[in-house]
Amino acid sequence: MDKLVVRGGKALNGTVDISGAKNAALPEMCATLLTADTVKLINVPRLHDVATMRKLLANMGVETETHGERGGMSFVAADSITPEAPYELVKTMRASILALGPLLARFGHAKVSLPGGCAIGSRPVDQHIKGLQAMGAEITVEHGYIMAKLPAGQKRLHGARIVTDMVTVTGTENFMMAAALADGVTVLENAAQEPEISDLAEMLIKMGAQIEGQGSSRITITGVAKLHGCEHAVVADRIEAGTFLCAAAATGGSVRLNHARGEHLDAVIEKLRDAGATVECGEGYISLSSPGARALTAQGFRTTEYPGFPTDMQAQFMALNVKAEGASVITETIFENRFMHVNELVRLGAKIEVDGKTA
Repeated sequence: MDKLVVRGGKALNGTVDISGAKNAALPEMCATLLTADTVKLINVPRLHDVATMRKLLANMGVETETHGERGGMSFVAADSITPEAPYELVKTMRASILALGPLLARFGHAKVSLPGGCAIGSRPVDQHIKGLQAMGAEITVEHGYIMAKLPAGQKRLHGARIVTDMVTVTGTENFMMAAALADGVTVLENAAQEPEISDLAEMLIKMGAQIEGQGSSRITITGVAKLHGCEHAVVADRIEAGTFLCAAAATGGSVRLNHARGEHLDAVIEKLRDAGATVECGEGYISLSSPGARALTAQGFRTTEYPGFPTDMQAQFMALNVKAEGASVITETIFENRFMHVNELVRLGAKIEVDGKTA
């Protein structure tokens, strides 16, 4: 799509079915590498990154098939697949690094290209490498590829206590998947707490994994000899839900979001209520009604790791603040280049000043 044409000035009203979360679907697609049995995912979103991940898995030899209306997709990763992720596919999607842990755990070796750059900031993979090394892997970086293998005579990764230098979502996911097939107990300290982590854990448990503590900063995984197939529904995308909430609030509309989970958006919903919107959360839905943007009060906030205010909702809420009454201060602590939308909002007439990490 070359361009979007938006004709504004109308309240946004209606009902929306929220899609599955990309940040849950991608690691769960990689988790299908942990077994030779059929794994079926439903509520998989129709996104470019999902298509790329499917292409990457198919390139390894994984049989994939789409079916059903609710984003159904099945995977069969036979013992004969090639545990390699080439640069041509990895360069377009950083989440490809999530294939490293499952491939190494199941096949004992893996070759995964280093991911390409990312416009919203540096996200190094050194934490992934150090964590897998703590589990007994021998890892080198050669010609832009991560080359991982088990030492001679060692058949499986072993349990370890992994303490990352920073909270890393993909690192936590990689370690959790690798530890599911490792010998012994792995403890992840400073683990990411996002709902997508818990959703991946729930899928792995359905496959036979033994995991405790998901959703907290300390996750314990007891390795098992083998995992089996399962059927799993991808959790609803909290960022898509939050985006619709902000859009309805900013335009003075009302919206009902089906399949959305309010407990995953506590920080955003609290700010929307503080601004003056009415938000109701129930079993499988969130609804919002707005008195109109000019009747809302701008809200300041600081982005932090979950369960704090999500960096992926910062731009949407900034747009809401531009329409609302009063001044606000927004501090971005997660990514160093996350204010790229500010200049475009200024071109539309917004009054925003940026000083380092603060707008």
